[in-house]
Order: sequence, then structure tokens, then C-alpha cells
Amino acid sequence: MDIVGTRKFVEVSGDNRVELPPLLVHAHTAIKRMDRVVGMAERFVENELMVAPQHPPDHAMELEIERNRMDLAIQLSERYLGMKHQWQWGDDVLEWIRQCETTFETTPRLRSLLRPDVWPHASRTSFVRLLEDKSVSKDVNFQNAVGLRLSFRHLPPFSCCTDQFLFYLNQKVAESAYQAWSNMGAADAASLPPERFHFDVLTM
Repeated sequence: MDIVGTRKFVEVSGDNRVELPPLLVHAHTAIKRMDRVVGMAERFVENELMVAPQHPPDHAMELEIERNRMDLAIQLSERYLGMKHQWQWGDDVLEWIRQCETTFETTPRLRSLLRPDVWPHASRTSFVRLLEDKSVSKDVNFQNAVGLRLSFRHLPPFSCCTDQFLFYLNQKVAESAYQAWSNMGAADAASLPPERFHFDVLTM
């Protein structure tokens, strides 16, 4: 076992790097009908009275209010699309972890590393830390991405999200879900040494 700072790393027998299954990532494609997303957001802003109407009506003020409504609608749309991007990464990562677990179970020198009765051992969160250690993507918070996927089997449609959730709560929900998930395993689970493992990241 290697110890670096406060982190413990499992020992992997042999000298060769371990080949893990490729991480298949769904491409984050642009929304074909962005106008529909923004349109839904505009109706959301209006229905939730996020911008108070002006009484008595004043033309200059009405123009300002309309600009504020559009700004809020665009911000809500961007928040939702950002959440969608994170959720998709979380879905892809969890599927990759399942494939990695199968690889560990079918590889004699790796099989014991996931057994909780052998110390030090890895856990499912060790694979998330491996992605972070290898800097797989700089625009993804892997813990939050996995937390979102753990919270929602399917990403909720825009119409089911509140402004409070999109602006403030989704990150907290993701963080709490990930922490609860990570605490289901042993607290002393060790990390996987990143230099001993190799995998490709393929965009689908």
C-alpha cells in the first residue's frame, strides 16, 4: 500500500498497466430547437411571476421588464442545459464503473481489490477519484455528475424544475446524493493509483 498525503492507494501486482474498459461519453450536442427551450423558460418566468408587472403600465418600464424576463429565461435555459450535460456524464460514468467492476471480478490480480474484507481495498468511489486524478474532463465535476444521476434515473424535463432548483438546489442535491452514496461503502476505501491504469475516453 502506498500513502501519499492523507490518501491511501491500493497495491496492484505486476508491472504492466491495467487496461480498463473505455469510457463511452455521449456527445454534448447543441439543442436543435433552442428557441423552444427559451420559449418554455419565458413562459416559466411569466407564470411564476419572477418579474413583477408594473402598475400603472409605463412603456419604458415595460421594455425594461421584458428585457429582464428574457435575461432570466436565457439564464434558466443555460442552467438546465448545464444540468443536462452533467447528468449525462454521470450516467456514462456509472455505466463505466459497472464495466470496470466486471473487469476487476474477471481479472485474478484485481479481484481482491474490491473485496471489503481485504484491506486496503477500493470502492465504487475509487473509480470516480481515478477520473479526477487523470483529469478526464476539466468542465465536469464528476462527484456532482454522479450525484445527479443517482438522484434521477431519467433527467427531469424542464417543466418539472423550479427556478430555485435550477439556480440553487441542484448542486446541493447532487452533493448530498454523492456523499450518501460514497458513505455506503467503507470509510477507509483506498484510491486506485492512476499511473497503473489506462482507459480510453470515446465520444459517441
